[in-house]
Amino acid sequence: MTGTVADFVLRRLQQWGVHRVYGYPGDGINGLMGAFDRQDAIDFIQVRHEELASFMACAHAKFTGEVGVCLATSGPGAIHLLNGLYDAKLDHQPVVAIVGQQARMALGGEYQQEVDLVSLFKDVAHEFVQMASTPEQVRHLVDRAMRIAREQRAVTCVILPNDLQELEAVEAPPREHGSVHSGIGSVGRNLLPDVESVQQAAAILNSGKRVAILAGAGALHAGEELVAVAEALGAGIAKALLGKAAVPDDLPFVTGAIGMIGTKPSADMMNGCDTLLMVGSNFPYAEFLPPEGQARGVQIDIDARRSSLRYPMECNLTGDARETLRALLPLLDRKSDRGWRREIEQGVQRWREVLARRAQDPGVPMNPQRAFSALSPRLPDDCILTCDSGSTTSWYAQHLQMRKGMMASLSGGLATMGCAMPYAIAAKFAHPARPVIALVGDGAMQMNGINALITVAKEWRNWGDPRFTVLVLNNRDLNFVTWEQRGQAGIPKYPTSQELPDFAYADFARMLGLHGMRVERADEMDAAWDQALAADRPCVLEVVADANVPPLPPQVTRKQMQSYFEAIEKGDKDADAMRKAIALQASEQ
Repeated sequence: MTGTVADFVLRRLQQWGVHRVYGYPGDGINGLMGAFDRQDAIDFIQVRHEELASFMACAHAKFTGEVGVCLATSGPGAIHLLNGLYDAKLDHQPVVAIVGQQARMALGGEYQQEVDLVSLFKDVAHEFVQMASTPEQVRHLVDRAMRIAREQRAVTCVILPNDLQELEAVEAPPREHGSVHSGIGSVGRNLLPDVESVQQAAAILNSGKRVAILAGAGALHAGEELVAVAEALGAGIAKALLGKAAVPDDLPFVTGAIGMIGTKPSADMMNGCDTLLMVGSNFPYAEFLPPEGQARGVQIDIDARRSSLRYPMECNLTGDARETLRALLPLLDRKSDRGWRREIEQGVQRWREVLARRAQDPGVPMNPQRAFSALSPRLPDDCILTCDSGSTTSWYAQHLQMRKGMMASLSGGLATMGCAMPYAIAAKFAHPARPVIALVGDGAMQMNGINALITVAKEWRNWGDPRFTVLVLNNRDLNFVTWEQRGQAGIPKYPTSQELPDFAYADFARMLGLHGMRVERADEMDAAWDQALAADRPCVLEVVADANVPPLPPQVTRKQMQSYFEAIEKGDKDADAMRKAIALQASEQ
C-alpha cells in the first residue's frame, strides 16, 4: 500500500482526522489530484478561487474545532491563498495549507510559475513552513504541520514540488543517522493556571463592586460558566464580535457588542466598572475599555503572549476559558448588593427599545436595519450565521439576538471583505443538517460572493437539508468606508471610489437554479424572511437598502460629529440625507 508520495500525503491527513480539503486544481498539484481520485476517505471541494478555499479552511476550523486544510497549485494559486490564511492567522485558527511547486531541478532557474514559496508564506505560516525535497521527509512534514497548527492554533504550510508528488512514497524513513521518525499521537496542554493565581484572581473579583466581563472567541465553549460567574459577581457581559455566540442575548445582563459598532450599555458598563474580567478576547480598541487606572483587571487566555496586551491586568490566568472559570467559581462570593446589576439591566432594556425604534425609521427605499430586526426573532434555533465586513457587520452586531445553540462568526482580526460566503459554504459542509445564513454587503458580494454562489449551486443537493440563505444588502455603496471617511476624517463621499454598479443578485440566483427574491419595501420584509427561510433550495434575499443610514458608534463624540458636518460643508452629495439621518439617530440615543 505504498503508492506515490501524493497517495501517502492523503492517507496521513486522513489518519490525522482530515475528511475534507478545499482547493482548486493546477499542474503544480497534478499528483495530488490523481491521488484524490484513487481514494474516497477525504472529500475534495472544488472552489471558484483559491482565496475562497483558504477562507473555507478557516471557517471549517471555527465551526468544528478541527484543523482546516486547503490546497493550491504553485505560483499564482499559492499566492491566491494568502488573504484567507491571514484571516486564519489573525483569528488564531488551525489551518494547514498544502501547495505545489515546480519540479525540483527547475528551482532557481526563473522557471514559469516559480515563486519562492517558503519566503512567501514565512509570515502567515511563521510557526511552520517547509518544502519537501525527498519522499523520506514527507511524513514528518505533514505530522508537524498538523500538530503545530492544532497545538498553536496557527497557520502552517507544506510545499510539495510536482515531481516529488509522483515518486514512490516512503512510509517509514530508514533507521539511520539524519532520519526523523514522527508519529501522530494526541496533543495535550495545560488547561489550568496555577492555584495561587486563581486565588489571586478570585480575591480581585470579590473585592470589586462594579464588575464587567468581556467575552471573546476563546470563551465560545464556556457560555454556562460565564453566566455563572456573572450571576455570582452581579456583573454584566459584553461581547467582542468573535464572541457573539458565547452567551445568549436574551439574558437581561448581556450588553451585547462592544466597540465602534457596539452598544451603549456595553460602553456605559466599561466606563462605569471598577473591575474588568476579560475572557478569551484580544479586543483591540483601548478607547472602549475602562480608562487605565480606573479598574482592576483579570484576564483569562489560553496564550500567555496575549496577557495584558489590551489593558494592564493585575492578574493574568493562562489556561482554557471553561476550565479556568470552573476553577474560579467556587472561590467567588455572591454579591448581595445587586445595584450595579440593576443599572446594567436597565441600560440593556433602554437600548433594546432604541434599536427597535431605529429599525422602524424610514429609508429610501428601505432602512437596512429593518432587514436585521425582522430576521432576529425568526432565526432558527440551531442556525449558523456568517457575516461579512462592512455596514452589515454593524447591523449584525446590534440587531441580531443570539440564542443558545446558535453559532456565528466573521473575520475578526483581519476584518477582510469577502469572508461571509465561503464561511457559510464551509459551515454547511461541516453541519449539513443546520440552517446557514450569510449576511453580505453588495461590495463583498461583487468581490467574490457571486463566484461563491456558483459553488452553492453546484453542491447544495449534496447537503440533504437545503436551508442556506444569503442576505445581500444592495445599497450600491461601499457604505462602511463611506461613513468612516465622513466620521473620522471629515471627507465628503467620493462617488468614483464609493459607489458600486447595480447588479441583479436575486435574478442571478434564479439563473443558477436557486431561489431569489428582491425586496424594496419595509412592509414586505417579514413575509420575505418567512419565505426565504422556508425555501426548498438555497435562497438569495436581495434587500435594496438606504446608504444614508449611518452605522453610528454607541456614543458619538464631539470630534466625530464635527467630522460629519465638515463632510457636509465640503459638499457631500448626500448632505441633506446625512443631516436628517444623523439628527434622527442622535435623538434616539
